[in-house]
Amino acid sequence: MNPTANSTDQLLQTLYEELRNMAQHKLRQERPDHTLQPTALVNEVYLKLQGEHEISGWSSRSHFLRAAAETMRRILVDSARAKQTIKRGSGRDREQLCPIPVELPLPPDEILAIHECLDRFAEEDPVKAELVKLRVFCGLTHQDAAEALNLSRATADRYWAYAKARMVCLMH
Repeated sequence: MNPTANSTDQLLQTLYEELRNMAQHKLRQERPDHTLQPTALVNEVYLKLQGEHEISGWSSRSHFLRAAAETMRRILVDSARAKQTIKRGSGRDREQLCPIPVELPLPPDEILAIHECLDRFAEEDPVKAELVKLRVFCGLTHQDAAEALNLSRATADRYWAYAKARMVCLMH
């Protein structure tokens, strides 16, 4: 077996609990009817990352976490798109099972809007876009995202403030 092909396996084994905690944190912020479970999300990330860097391997833990964040983002965006398709009943009114309306942190249309803006933002400023991916789609804390990008906390704070303002501009 190719030793570099094992790098994804080795990193996943090392970072599995951290990735699972990130997925659990992120899914807690999603709408209540989300069908993905943290373990399934991590497994899906693994399947998508497996073979991605067979030849070159992963350059660092940070490199792997950034790729995992991007992959989680894509999985959640694909899930949001699927929820909105007519085939799955997006045009139908849903009955509330609970009489108290539930505030949804990130409904599918908002996930898609952030996703579309993030692609444009990444063309302008890839590092700040990575920070948004790690925070929004991967659920990393501010400190963990800063460390994953090898940024100081102060720089991450400035980047985050700018990124939020820029994303709002891109959404309108």
